[in-house]
Amino acid sequence: MTSARPLLRAIFDAAVAAAHPGQILKNYLPAAPKGRVICLAAGKGAAAMAAAAEQHYLEGLGLSPNRLTGIATTRHGHGVPTLCVEVIEAGHPTPDEAGLRGAQRSLELAHSARADDLLLVLLSGGGSANWVAPAAGVSLSQKQELTGQLLRSGAPIGDINVVRKHLSRIKGGRLARAGRKADIVTLAISDVPHDDPSAIASGPTVPDPTTLADARAVIRKYRVPIGATVRAALDDAANESCKPGDPVFARTRFELVARPRTSLDAAIAVAQQAGYAIIDLGADLQGEARQVAADQARLAAKMHAEGRRVAILSGGELTVTVRGTGRGGPNQEYALALLMQLSDLKGKDLNGKNLEGVAALAADTDGADGGGGLASDPAGAIFDKRTFKQMSALGLDPTAYLERNDASAFFEATGDLLLTGPTLTNVNDIRVILIN
Repeated sequence: MTSARPLLRAIFDAAVAAAHPGQILKNYLPAAPKGRVICLAAGKGAAAMAAAAEQHYLEGLGLSPNRLTGIATTRHGHGVPTLCVEVIEAGHPTPDEAGLRGAQRSLELAHSARADDLLLVLLSGGGSANWVAPAAGVSLSQKQELTGQLLRSGAPIGDINVVRKHLSRIKGGRLARAGRKADIVTLAISDVPHDDPSAIASGPTVPDPTTLADARAVIRKYRVPIGATVRAALDDAANESCKPGDPVFARTRFELVARPRTSLDAAIAVAQQAGYAIIDLGADLQGEARQVAADQARLAAKMHAEGRRVAILSGGELTVTVRGTGRGGPNQEYALALLMQLSDLKGKDLNGKNLEGVAALAADTDGADGGGGLASDPAGAIFDKRTFKQMSALGLDPTAYLERNDASAFFEATGDLLLTGPTLTNVNDIRVILIN
């Protein structure tokens, strides 16, 4: 079943290509204003989005370079060359000093915007971590510690961003407040389930329906330890985010340029062309990675028992409640849990046929699944019959690795980490199971 690997990779690559800024952004960029174009970008696709905007305005429309300025704050390793927009590479998922600088410079440029300027805000997944502007009294180190606690808690990204929005000077509509004198157009690549604008990069230019009380509820629900300073900030009414109806949104427009559903459809098309029937589980799956894997392993076994040639595909963003000290991300954890479930079936499906032929891929479309924030981090993992053989030959116990949350070490040993490098976009995860 080794031949399934090129197809799995082609399916993943199609999903990424469908959301690449260089291909899609030009169709959404607004006309040039009388004044300046101030480009403020954040997220893993920020530099690529800024470069696409430069090409459109400078080459396509002939805009003078002195009328285009901006800052693109992206993840380390995700920068690309630009002409007028400064690129700052910053930390993700843990914010750092570079992200602090990028957010502050972005706020300053927004404040400088005049009535005849266009404030062009380009957002993609990762923007919440890349733009860090702590609320008054909260330090960067405290934000870093809280971010780590939230990521380890198993909280979904929507809940994490509720807290972020109420401890920030740029999120939750506050960038729109800073640039309210100008027309503000936000173009976003969605990396959140159901494409909620207020959750993408924590909604810096849109109204926020959540409240400080909601943020405190997230802290309680996931039992996240916080110090007195953060607790006081979440009790301070001055840190409430901008709400619907606020006049700061009078000159704003928000539009999605790419979303998980579009990328999942592109992935499905490749699997269909290869002759597979499709089971589409949706683009917005959430939940604990190992539980989703268990459910999908049972579905794969059922399809195999029925003798069907099927591709099971899903998107969304899974979570991991970290209890061990290993390395990995939700896609690698899902892949390891799926492999473990198939192993627990002792290589048999419901009709006693060998299940080792099932092949799967799980990866983040941004090219980084967990890891240490490096450009070389794995995008996810891939496995097939070869993996089962390697696991047996090396005496690897997937259950033991899973208990340590050490999926990276497992797939490193079998040679099955998926290494893509930065893709310069982010529309959540793509999971594919091929049953032949």
